[in-house]
Amino acid sequence: MRLIPGLVVVLIGVSLIGCYRGAPSKKSPIKLQHNMFQTQRYNPQSESQFFVDKATMRPPVAGTVAQGFLAEDSKLYRGRDARDSLVVISPIPPTEQSLARGQEQYNIYCAPCHSRVGDGRGIVVLRTMDAGYVPPPSFHQDRLRRGGLNGQDGHIFDVITNGIRNMPMYRHQIRVEDRWHIVNYVRALQFSQNATSAEVPSEVLDQLSQ
Repeated sequence: MRLIPGLVVVLIGVSLIGCYRGAPSKKSPIKLQHNMFQTQRYNPQSESQFFVDKATMRPPVAGTVAQGFLAEDSKLYRGRDARDSLVVISPIPPTEQSLARGQEQYNIYCAPCHSRVGDGRGIVVLRTMDAGYVPPPSFHQDRLRRGGLNGQDGHIFDVITNGIRNMPMYRHQIRVEDRWHIVNYVRALQFSQNATSAEVPSEVLDQLSQ
């Protein structure tokens, strides 16, 4: 049993010797794998002698998706269903919060051309019509209202995302959720200009009659 403590002491001593690197030396260390010590460094956009295309910065692998940007929900991110048809109803319900956010974003990005009431007579249009600027269509046309041609909510979302004719795309300026909030607000604008007295709450009618 006395050998065990002695063996432990020997093992500890051997371990400590293995960690000892000797006295500091000014000589260069022995390098068995030079690539592990000396790797070539490139600056962004610099030329590379390693790749055939001479480009240092490599493109991402085809199909690469950044974390958090998988966008699996086609209705939300593309405005299209499983059959690749434009969705009729916005995937984001038109709640009070959605309409408030939609109004805010609409007034920033859309009202300059479409006007705040959606009749296509925004300040940009009024100042450029003499120069040949083609005004956007009114949102209150039958074909743009629900049930008519291109009346799907997905159509409005697609136009905001990808642009149409002389309207630019806003995919980079407006977040996906905010595009749907704008769609909901556009529907509210359409309703405000086309609602019948039977569709207006009684308390609102009382206020209007005063």
